[in-house]
Amino acid sequence: MMWKSSAVFAMVMLAGQAMAQDVVGIEICTAEKTMERRTSCLQSNVNFLMRTLSKQAQAHQQKIDAANRQIDALKAAVVSLQTKVGKLEAAAAPPAPKPKEPAAK
Repeated sequence: MMWKSSAVFAMVMLAGQAMAQDVVGIEICTAEKTMERRTSCLQSNVNFLMRTLSKQAQAHQQKIDAANRQIDALKAAVVSLQTKVGKLEAAAAPPAPKPKEPAAK
């Protein structure tokens, strides 16, 4: 679902760029005279865009996975440090005074 919205966004962005400048890899299909050639040209453009989006989605997923691994490592480091701090605090704390025993009668 996420990549479908990305695909729509990319196509809108590329459509806006196509009017101002040529997009590398996209053919100009309006020059084709026959409907079959024009359809083939448009399909080629769609295939190019889908491959490009797929590559970008894969690259971004790899970046997200790497970031998640770093986050997991940081969480583990925080837990380790919290444990060490707890042990140090326990060792540094003065021993609790023993309660006085009531006097025997």
